[in-house]
Amino acid sequence: MFSFGIEHEVAFLNNEGKFADFSCTKFAEFNQIVDRLPIYPNDYPQLRVGDAGIKKKRWYIEGFERFADSEEVIDCVAKGIEIRTTIHPTIQGAITELTASFNLLHEVAASFGFLPVLVSFNPYTDIFEPTPPLNDFEIRQLQAYPDEQTAHIYMVSYGPDLNISLADLPIENVIDIGKKLTYYSPYIVPFSYSSPFLNGGLWEGLSIRTFIRTGKRSATLVFVEKQEQLIQSVPSLTKVARIPAEVGRIEFKACDSCDNFAIYAGLLALLKGLALDTTLPGRATIPDATLHQISAKNGFDNEDIFLNTTKILEAAEIALVNDSDIEFLKPLKVILAEKKTKSHQLIEIFQNVGSIEETLKKTYDFGNW
Repeated sequence: MFSFGIEHEVAFLNNEGKFADFSCTKFAEFNQIVDRLPIYPNDYPQLRVGDAGIKKKRWYIEGFERFADSEEVIDCVAKGIEIRTTIHPTIQGAITELTASFNLLHEVAASFGFLPVLVSFNPYTDIFEPTPPLNDFEIRQLQAYPDEQTAHIYMVSYGPDLNISLADLPIENVIDIGKKLTYYSPYIVPFSYSSPFLNGGLWEGLSIRTFIRTGKRSATLVFVEKQEQLIQSVPSLTKVARIPAEVGRIEFKACDSCDNFAIYAGLLALLKGLALDTTLPGRATIPDATLHQISAKNGFDNEDIFLNTTKILEAAEIALVNDSDIEFLKPLKVILAEKKTKSHQLIEIFQNVGSIEETLKKTYDFGNW
């Protein structure tokens, strides 16, 4: 019995047509959007609220929380708005909810002058420096959690968490699937590439997010029930579940963001197929940074990446042969056959219009859903 969920980060242009990041957008500006969005009481206890109380809805502000010299949250430096779905027994259920939530966010954001745009890495800066500097309490907090020391990466990158879980699977089997997805991550992520911009211009590859992020941040995260089930690694492969609904969940975190949610459906089906597959031998506790960087620069034009992606897609198809979810793989097969990612399209538009903002305005084509 599989379950599925999606967490999708949304970036915006403001009413001046400027990219709305932490340099020019306050928490309150995004919060007015979230305040206007509905709350669904039946979502809980599936969705984690968190200590700061920011995560009360299906939508919440993604950012860097600032603390007083205590547990008290005194500010949140805003990056954008994240949409999270509830847990669904089908891939289609998760995609349908994500689409509805995105459409509602788009409508409400527009009333405040904000336009959702597809961004997987801040197109203007790769630097985030907390202002004022971190206090002693914040420094101790970050030192206690090695993954939290990469705030300078997650504050400039945007991407989904693609969540799958299998009911009643022994935790060692779940961790094994996590290792498998970590190993094959360089061949999974090119389907999603959408971050060709860096520091106001074109980067030399297809995914600057993958190039900078992988090796420092987790590719896959497995939520376990008990402390003794943790595997020590940096970045982490395992994490203790914060609510019962998280136990046994596998979060695939390495993809760029997609504005065509059919690709998310395809990726969830691919992850499901790889979880069911019994033929692929690769396992890794930490992601291969070098291989991810090759993948990030060249995508499917690299022969090794292309051949291995072909191999894992075929393995997933075989594993899903009697499963209707095999249909969700079709968009991935097209991308692989054409060797063209969203980044290729964004690069072409940018070369025609000469403006990052004008390029971003052409993302989120509602007709493709």
